[in-house]
Amino acid sequence: MLTGYYPRPGDLLTRVLATGTFDILHPGHVYFLTQARALGDELFVIIARDSNVTHKPKPIIPERQRFEMVNSLGTVDKALLGSETDMFEPLKEIKPDIIALGYDQYFDIEFLEKELSKRGYPAKVVRIQFSKECPLCSTGAIIKEVIKRHG
Repeated sequence: MLTGYYPRPGDLLTRVLATGTFDILHPGHVYFLTQARALGDELFVIIARDSNVTHKPKPIIPERQRFEMVNSLGTVDKALLGSETDMFEPLKEIKPDIIALGYDQYFDIEFLEKELSKRGYPAKVVRIQFSKECPLCSTGAIIKEVIKRHG
């Protein structure tokens, strides 16, 4: 639930939604969220629950801390933890106009738009094509460097 957030009647702002794990926050995450924010007027971010991360190693940073980090970023208007049972559940309150996907998020855009439409969310899905290029712009690269240095 979006505590403290109340939709305003007649609100014509373009609402963007981004999602992710955001483990070990790094410049690649900041770049993705900045690009997502540029697509509209408000940026909402859903943080993946620890229990739902099955496509890669479990996060090192607990979900509550990941939420706090993302929610503290100036580019993010509102962050929230995702649902543990239905990834579409938070959309009831957010009502996004645009869903921004990262270049490395493995969602099929056509399938996702079809599922959104079926549930009454006619959001446009946009893929942010690139990431920031830097030596430690991914959680995996950071972990490898820590192991290399501190084995």
